[in-house]
Amino acid sequence: MSPFDAIRGKVTARQVAESCGLKIGRNGMACCPFHNDRHPSMKIDTRFHCFGCGADGDAIDFISKYCGLSLKDAAIRICNDFGIAYDTGHYAPPARAKPAKTDTQVFKELEDYCYRVLSSYLRLLKRWEKEYDPRDADDEWHPYFCEALKEISHIEYLLDTLMYGDISDRASLIINCGKKVKDIERRFKLINPGNNRDDN
Repeated sequence: MSPFDAIRGKVTARQVAESCGLKIGRNGMACCPFHNDRHPSMKIDTRFHCFGCGADGDAIDFISKYCGLSLKDAAIRICNDFGIAYDTGHYAPPARAKPAKTDTQVFKELEDYCYRVLSSYLRLLKRWEKEYDPRDADDEWHPYFCEALKEISHIEYLLDTLMYGDISDRASLIINCGKKVKDIERRFKLINPGNNRDDN
């Protein structure tokens, strides 16, 4: 028996919705989880229907939409959650959906990425400043030395902002300097200054 057949008539949309933590009133109305619903607009019982966004279906449709699963995986999940037997011969248990990252997590990852790249770049610039420092007044200035002079103070400012700035300053830096940071990272993969003063 397929998981679809196994569920039929045994599990309602209301049961699976409640198992997901949805609060349903005595009148069968709930705030729809599929749109920004401030006042209950979803009627949910054997099936569900939202009068706000039009979401509609049975228990399998609800879990599929709520958890981001295919219909087959949603049916299997319901069988597993409610202890309903089904033919496992052709159906592997669905992989657990990876929880979506919060805005805070995404911001922290971007902040750490920018700090890591900029710190590496600053170390490289300081190395270039010493390694390519003209020994004589008549020596031609190496491009890496020029870049170090131009960028060191700016990169130090960006790193100070990431470390000590308030949330709005850090967010602004990530937005405005995101392309610059990516360009720097790409250079790390292409550039190999080595230890020779004649490297370009």
